[in-house]
Amino acid sequence: MQSNLTGFNMRPCSTVMHLLLRCMRRCCRHSHRHSRSRMARRLRQPVNYIRLIFKSLYFNSLTNSEVLLDCILEPVFWMVEVVTRWFGMVFVFLVVALTSSVVFIGYFCLLPLVLQTYSPGWMIWHICYGHWNLVMIVFHYYKATKTPPGYPPKTKNNDVPFVSFCKKCVIPKPARSHHCGICKTCILKMDHHCPWLNNCVGHYNHRYFFSFCLCLTLGCMYCSISGHSLFIDAYNAIDQFRHLEAEKQGVPVTGIGLLIGIVPSEGMAGKVVQVSQPPYTYKDRMFHKSVMYMWVLTSTVAVTLGALTLWHAVLITCGETSIERHINNKEAKRLAKRGKVYRNPFNYGKLNNWKVFFGVEKRSHWLTRVLLPSGHSPYGDGLTWDIYPLKKDMMQV
Repeated sequence: MQSNLTGFNMRPCSTVMHLLLRCMRRCCRHSHRHSRSRMARRLRQPVNYIRLIFKSLYFNSLTNSEVLLDCILEPVFWMVEVVTRWFGMVFVFLVVALTSSVVFIGYFCLLPLVLQTYSPGWMIWHICYGHWNLVMIVFHYYKATKTPPGYPPKTKNNDVPFVSFCKKCVIPKPARSHHCGICKTCILKMDHHCPWLNNCVGHYNHRYFFSFCLCLTLGCMYCSISGHSLFIDAYNAIDQFRHLEAEKQGVPVTGIGLLIGIVPSEGMAGKVVQVSQPPYTYKDRMFHKSVMYMWVLTSTVAVTLGALTLWHAVLITCGETSIERHINNKEAKRLAKRGKVYRNPFNYGKLNNWKVFFGVEKRSHWLTRVLLPSGHSPYGDGLTWDIYPLKKDMMQV
């Protein structure tokens, strides 16, 4: 009976202890949450104050956070621009040196071989096509590097429409113009800054740049395809004579075998004969190495530059530049969220885009302005792009 009373008395005590522990846990949790919220309130005030000070550094009608970030990163931009400008001259030298080396090999190594071994028809084809391609490459590269891409007027002109304001040049920007940090000015219809030209690609030299890329790609493909068999022969010759140089001079022969009719047969059975190999001169070695160098270089450039040329061909077909492709994609996504479709205002149709780009107004211009070197100016002045009257004068698609 006493034990039952004791158990009965202990049960209320355990219940009370359990309730006290739950109350203490709730109080701890509440105090912890309260301390967290109080700490967040304490931190929110200085954070908002620092944010206000940061905004006050650039708050006016002409600047924003992007301008402030550009000012902070100005030393980095300056270093990149200087290095890029210096490397631009190096890249131009590399283009001239590598192209000249291939031309030198073609004239002094391959041309004599063509004149000695090829038929008259193939001889005429190689000479005519090779020289046409060389003239097109040299002409368009020179024009692309020396022709200014086009710049908007430095002074405000009410007759020239503009779509935005350049915060770096502090001048109005016409449509399709953008600022180049390396050239430190705005460029009309800017595509990109090309270090291989050490010049911007814009309104007045865009055609020269694309024609140079296209002709150089065709020239490299021509050298790679036509020199493939020569490359294999040169590689096998160098590999063969490299193995022969590691061995002793001469080839041991233990019988007559295939040498019947070449060496005397009296008393040759069972003897070793040393047959000397034709000498592998320094001229032969340089010829084979030059052929291998030319094939590897032209094949590599044909692949890499061919991909770049194909990309620019797609942009020209769509009536865009490299910068406009990025901007148009963003604008198309923005309008797609609203259920609208974006239309490029500078797209005049696939064939008409090529006509506008090359300046083709009649059928004969495909020969005189596309297939032959031509220094004609592009359509318009790069400030306005209303060429609707020109579209009706083009030959029908």
